[in-house]
Amino acid sequence: MAMRQGRRATTGFLRDFQAFALKGNVVDLAVAVIIGGAFGKIVSSFVADLVMPLVNPLIPGGDWRAAVIGPGLKVGSFLGSVVDFVIIALVLFVAIRALERWKHQEEAAAPAPEPDPAQELQARLVTTLERLADVLEKQDD
Repeated sequence: MAMRQGRRATTGFLRDFQAFALKGNVVDLAVAVIIGGAFGKIVSSFVADLVMPLVNPLIPGGDWRAAVIGPGLKVGSFLGSVVDFVIIALVLFVAIRALERWKHQEEAAAPAPEPDPAQELQARLVTTLERLADVLEKQDD
C-alpha cells in the first residue's frame, strides 16, 4: 500500500513538473537565457577583438585586460566587463524600442472589430420599443 502511494506521489509530481516546464513562459524564458548567453559571448568577442585593439594604443602598457592597480586589482578586466554591459544594454534598448514601435503600428493598423450581430439586433429592438412607447404615450394624451 505504501508503494502505491509513493508511485502516485511520484507520478503526480512528475505530471505537475511537466505541466510547469512546458508552460509557454518557462520555455520562452529558457530560450531567452540561452540566446542571451550566446549574445553575451558575441559582445565580449566584439569588445575584446574589435573595439579594444583600437583603444590599446592609447593605454599605457598596451594591453587593456592586463591593466592592474596595486596588489591584484584587475581594473582592465573590470572595464572590459563594463564595456560589454553597456553594449548589451544599448542593443537591448534599441531592440525593445523597435519592438514597441512595431507593436504600436500593428495595433494602429488592426481594423476595428465588426459589431456583434446580436448586439446590433438588440439595439434595434430597444430603439423600436422606445418609439412604440412614445407613440402609445401620445395616444393616451
